[in-house]
Amino acid sequence: MKNNYIDQERHKDKERLLVKATNYASVLSLIFFLICFFLLNIPAVLSFIFLAFSLLSLSNTYAYKFHKNLSLTYHISSVTSLLAALAITVLSGGIHSPFIFILTLLVLAGYATTRTYGKTYLFVISVLAILIFLQGRFPLFNISNEVPENARDVFALMSVLFAVYLLGGIFGKDLMYVHHQLYKSKREMQLRNEEKDTLLKEVHHRVKNNLQTVSSLLSLQSRGIEDPRTKSILKSSQNRVISMAMVHEMLYMREDLSKIQYKTYVRELSEYLVKSLKGANNKVSLNIDIPDIELSIDTAIPLGLLINEAITNSLKYGIKDDHEGEIYISIEKEDEHSYVLYIGDNGTGYSESLSLKNSRSLGLKLIHNLARQLKGTITRDPTKKGTNYIVKFREIEPQPFPSVA
Repeated sequence: MKNNYIDQERHKDKERLLVKATNYASVLSLIFFLICFFLLNIPAVLSFIFLAFSLLSLSNTYAYKFHKNLSLTYHISSVTSLLAALAITVLSGGIHSPFIFILTLLVLAGYATTRTYGKTYLFVISVLAILIFLQGRFPLFNISNEVPENARDVFALMSVLFAVYLLGGIFGKDLMYVHHQLYKSKREMQLRNEEKDTLLKEVHHRVKNNLQTVSSLLSLQSRGIEDPRTKSILKSSQNRVISMAMVHEMLYMREDLSKIQYKTYVRELSEYLVKSLKGANNKVSLNIDIPDIELSIDTAIPLGLLINEAITNSLKYGIKDDHEGEIYISIEKEDEHSYVLYIGDNGTGYSESLSLKNSRSLGLKLIHNLARQLKGTITRDPTKKGTNYIVKFREIEPQPFPSVA
């Protein structure tokens, strides 16, 4: 609907400019005819070209009211204008004729309609100007200046006024109007974008606050539970919520609301998980090797949850108690939309016989399901000590309701 409205407005602008320019040119040509024929005693051939152009142009715009074919009206107007201006130029002094500048207005008229027409008229009129010049230097036809010697100054003045009025009164005013409208539209779009960004930031801020509220509720709930296993489940759920809240917080802090700097996000998430599960005085080192990449929210959240599960498993089962250990996270970019994530630890690892099918671990199932959601694959790297994964994934196009199940 918007595109149709824009096309209609564009059609109206073209119609208004064409009808206005044609009518004014017709009236000026009629005045030119009367002055040339009755006051300047210019021969009938040259004078009647002005009259013929005036009558044809008025008839053309009148016919448009019935057939409503703007393209046909424009082509007729362009051809008659070009032929009339060319004939008058040739008969009034050739390359020295003051009327030759009317030809340049046809180039402007072409560009005011479409870029293609403008380029066409630029080429055609440039060629015609060269031919008129060559006719003056190397005459092929015996064409003399039809304007009497004593009337040439007045004819030149009228030609200049003709050109100035069309250029300033028609095309100049129209171009200024279009420029004003474009500036006004650009300003309105800028204000709307600023309002949209403000609202979107507010949405991210509210989502982050709501997720933090959920995290706080889970934390409060866990305090009244004595069972270690249930307490651990609630803590894992709390960390998953925090990993999502961090994405919205980082988007809220950025100017570009569509993507986040993923290296910063992974570092903050990893440090939070290590301190949350091992305490502030831990012996776990983080080795993070991520280039300066930006990922959309639809990729950042599932990938963040996958990294959250992998790190949580490493801290709970790989690097036990207060032992020393290392967790490494590396992302390599394969092409514009494809990446490879290397994540793991140098801990004790788990049995080779344990797989997604025979495991009851929610974390392990989430890792595989999240990799599938990222349109990727996940494999375990048996060449390294501990538990290590290689995840190949692609950046996800925006989806309304991402799912991890």
